[in-house]
Amino acid sequence: MTVTHSLILGIIQALTEFLPVSSSAHLNVFPWLLGWDMPESFDVALHLGTLLAIGVFFFKDWIKLISAGFRKVVKKEDSTDGKIFWYLVIATIPAGILSLLLDKVSDWIIGDNLNLEMALIAVALIVLGIVLYIVDKNAKSQKKYEDITLKQSILIGISQAIAAAFPGVSRSGITMTVARSQKIDRESAARFSFLLATPITFAAVLVDLGEFVFNTAFFVGVFASFILGLFIIKFLLDYLKKGSFKIFAVYRIILGIIITAVILFRV
Repeated sequence: MTVTHSLILGIIQALTEFLPVSSSAHLNVFPWLLGWDMPESFDVALHLGTLLAIGVFFFKDWIKLISAGFRKVVKKEDSTDGKIFWYLVIATIPAGILSLLLDKVSDWIIGDNLNLEMALIAVALIVLGIVLYIVDKNAKSQKKYEDITLKQSILIGISQAIAAAFPGVSRSGITMTVARSQKIDRESAARFSFLLATPITFAAVLVDLGEFVFNTAFFVGVFASFILGLFIIKFLLDYLKKGSFKIFAVYRIILGIIITAVILFRV
């Protein structure tokens, strides 16, 4: 893994982690297309950069959430932040357990078959792209971030486990799709998705921490994904105040078709 490759992959991670287009798919597809050798743990290492971006961008939010969650238990003080904090905690538990189970299933199905993995990524990109477009187009924006219920939180939390196990689905893509199906507005869907991704990503980084190689390439990749990630979070939250998910759905479908064409060409 060269420093240049690391920089490019760090940029790709930042551009695709928060947008509903699947960062894992891109981090698998680009080295495959370009013939680069990327260690498996480097995918998670780059997630450290975007995890730091979420932590910094939502630092004040997390302080309020944790504080309000503590007061809700100790002082029986009700608040929106306290409610959302415990919803996030409760939704993370089944998502974490399901992620571990589905990850084993995914490894069993795919194994070392690279072409099969790319084919499944292409299918996931296209299918969820279509679903995202249809759901977003037809869903009404009737509920805001503070109106999210426990049932909706758990549904959104469980959905992200599917993305964690199968590259191409996209954690942000599937959680935002489920949120939109529950009539949550686009900006609120994105905000809740980012907050919900924080503990799962943090756990993944901790699990693979011992496999990280702390060299120049590592720090370049993490730094690039961190800095650019901050801008992408702000861009998406601002964009979704008025824009839709259509452009991301179309991009997913086009990329899926390109991957399929490459597979067929290389066979």
